[in-house]
Amino acid sequence: MLRPGIQRRGFLMGAAAAGAIGANAARADNQWSSIQTDNARKELDGKPMPEPSSAQSSGPVVPGRGSNLAGKVAVVTGAARGIGRAIAVELAANGADIVAIDVAGPVSPASNAVPATPEELEETGKMIRACGRRAETVRADIRDIAALRRIADQTDHEFGKIDIVVANAAIQRWKPLLEMEDSDWRDVIDNNLNGTANTIRAFAPKMVAKRKGRILVLSSMQGKHGTKDASSYSASKWGILGLMKSAALELGPYGITVNAVIPGLVDTALTRYEKRLSESIGETGRKEDSPTPQEAWDIRAATVPLRVGWLQPDDISPVAVFLASDAANLVTGAEYEVTAGDSAKDI
Repeated sequence: MLRPGIQRRGFLMGAAAAGAIGANAARADNQWSSIQTDNARKELDGKPMPEPSSAQSSGPVVPGRGSNLAGKVAVVTGAARGIGRAIAVELAANGADIVAIDVAGPVSPASNAVPATPEELEETGKMIRACGRRAETVRADIRDIAALRRIADQTDHEFGKIDIVVANAAIQRWKPLLEMEDSDWRDVIDNNLNGTANTIRAFAPKMVAKRKGRILVLSSMQGKHGTKDASSYSASKWGILGLMKSAALELGPYGITVNAVIPGLVDTALTRYEKRLSESIGETGRKEDSPTPQEAWDIRAATVPLRVGWLQPDDISPVAVFLASDAANLVTGAEYEVTAGDSAKDI
């Protein structure tokens, strides 16, 4: 209920206020007349005001325009599980056919997470098909750009186009900067940053040929700040943001948008191991050497505005659907954070 004073201001308008509104309206009429005159002058000069093409507009308001992916073809890397699987399935649930790529096996000793398996990749394919969409599962290493280019050629041939590319595959190493092996640093950067660049470089030419496309890269809140004992991961995810913005500048003239999804802490294989759980508690200023997942959740949740210890993969995927849709025609070079409120702590 509005306070009485506010109600009085709303209903008991004085003569001075009414006069001011009338004067403003007159000025607006004069400004509109001036605009019409300018437009007419430009038309008389043979220079009509430019109109954006349909590809440069998000179009009229229609139901579901931010989620309709009917007829689209999407490529998703790191699709065997976690965020990659959630995005692949959510894109399919909204109408897209999917090419799901994953190495589905060991990547490097510099990865602390248990490797994904071929069975997990095939399960992603089953989930996509359960949505009534076509699914192709492909085992490939994103560090191998020649392999990615072969997949791009094959996808373009078999599906007729590539509308959406989601560069998600990543590994994480937990080791102090001064204690890590050379390979600890090199392998994380090579997979996460170079692999993301390889994905763009392999698939974007197919979009350039069609003069339209959507590229989504997965960064991380750890790419927005330093991370104790995980410097290679933070550096790779920060680099992905620079890559995204540069690609947006270069590919924009071809009708291709490039954006970054930035998850907060998410319940994936990269989260559910002891070192990650203890470090997540350490970020709150507390120290726990061997926490259980429940202990880590409870301690961290108290510091998050929406009071969750971490998110689920399918909390992230709806943002990917919007960015892949035609409603996001004019969204590029942007960072979309899904963090349950950790973003409120950003500088």
